[in-house]
Amino acid sequence: MHIEQLRDFCITKKGVTEHFPFDNVTLVFKVMDKIFALTGLSSWEKGEQKINLKCDPERAEELRGAYEGINPGWHANKKHWNTVSINSADVSDDIARELINHSYDLVVKGLTKKRIKELEEL
Repeated sequence: MHIEQLRDFCITKKGVTEHFPFDNVTLVFKVMDKIFALTGLSSWEKGEQKINLKCDPERAEELRGAYEGINPGWHANKKHWNTVSINSADVSDDIARELINHSYDLVVKGLTKKRIKELEEL
């Protein structure tokens, strides 16, 4: 997966916006103003395609045990976030997309009823 494919996959989801809230190299994807994915563009330029994704804590542990390319979230709450090395030997594009979807769904699930209704109306 290339950075453009990652961006296209994330940005086409309902209610998603992209931002650079921390600096000019950390691309953040939000659904209804809540972060579900972030990645460092400078890492991609160095050939290190990594993305931080929210994850159910129990599943996060399972994934870390099953995949070498999935580790506790870098600079994030390690209970709820994983750093996923896209294009690593054992993390396929399909797995990356599945984990992006999981992160998005978790964040949507945690929205208030009002925000969920606003999302549904988009």
